[in-house]
Amino acid sequence: MAGLPSYPNGSPRWLLAELTYRCPLQCPYCSNPVDYAMHQNELSTEEWCRVLSEARALGAVQLGLSGGEPLIRQDLSALVLHARELGYYTNLITSGYGLTAERIADLKSSGLDHIQISIQAPEKTLNDTLAGTESFEQKKKVARLIKAQGYPMVLCVVIHRQNIHLMSDILAMATELGADYLELANTQYYGWAHLNRDQLMPTREQFETAEVIAQAYKEKVKGQMKIYYVVPDYYEDRPKPCMNGWGTTFLTVAPDGLALPCHEARILPGLDCPNVRDFSIREIWEESPAFKHFRHFDWMEEPCKSCPEKIKDFGGCRCQAYLLTGNLNATDPVCSKSPLHHTVEEAIHLAEQDRVSGSPKPLIFRNSLNSKTLG
Repeated sequence: MAGLPSYPNGSPRWLLAELTYRCPLQCPYCSNPVDYAMHQNELSTEEWCRVLSEARALGAVQLGLSGGEPLIRQDLSALVLHARELGYYTNLITSGYGLTAERIADLKSSGLDHIQISIQAPEKTLNDTLAGTESFEQKKKVARLIKAQGYPMVLCVVIHRQNIHLMSDILAMATELGADYLELANTQYYGWAHLNRDQLMPTREQFETAEVIAQAYKEKVKGQMKIYYVVPDYYEDRPKPCMNGWGTTFLTVAPDGLALPCHEARILPGLDCPNVRDFSIREIWEESPAFKHFRHFDWMEEPCKSCPEKIKDFGGCRCQAYLLTGNLNATDPVCSKSPLHHTVEEAIHLAEQDRVSGSPKPLIFRNSLNSKTLG
């Protein structure tokens, strides 16, 4: 009918290639599946090259190479070279652990455009504890090696209750390392972060204080460093748009070949995501029920169905809605209009109870044999 909003159409523009779930670090906020060890049948070099070619033919232009730790893949340079020949802009998303000057030079000669490294905290003890691996000094060394090879220094720090009080120190560290770009990514509660939500979620006061510090610093270094501040959903009154529209822009391929509309979609029951070993990227994008599942407004429940904002947020995050309510079709409870908004408030309350208790729960690290109580 004329005048009704239409769901956006699109082809994949951003391909996230999760090359492996293997990782030398054990971060308790890792977005990889909690059962990652069950998905070890990694795509071969040949299979990945076919995926890259098919996605590029369909319109993908930006390629993220991530994991786990993508540096573990010995064919990383070959994949970068193939991506360069196809015309991708390539972004390596890495912990930096084990990255040497020689390997950076090799990746650069293969055509890698961009390297983003993560650091867990601005001081050694906390960084190494959160990473589960002694890595702080090496990460700083790698940051300088990346600059020395002519790359911009792109630094990511995941923010949570264990490090949010160190926001000023994080900003000072970014300056010391010569960061050109800094992403302050407040924890999003999926995967291992959802498992550790009570121990990771900061208070509203902590979040607001840290944001003031970060925004003031952003103005101070304007023109020298670009700072991106990713807000935590739980303290917002409107949800983020689900992947800028489910099945319109983003395509993730997991290490075992599962094709996902977002990197967490594996958890959604009944979605039956396809595998690139069984279908072409074109078949997956254009014909797969999983990619078409939310590619319209008909699935929506109230208040989304009649809400004029649905064209902006598409009902919010499907994985977040499922994790909070058990219903993948529910309005994202982050939205203040949701009848289940109380589930977010309850989550905040549980985190606060853990914070003030005399015996906070230990963090469960990605290696489940390793759990620690911090602070």
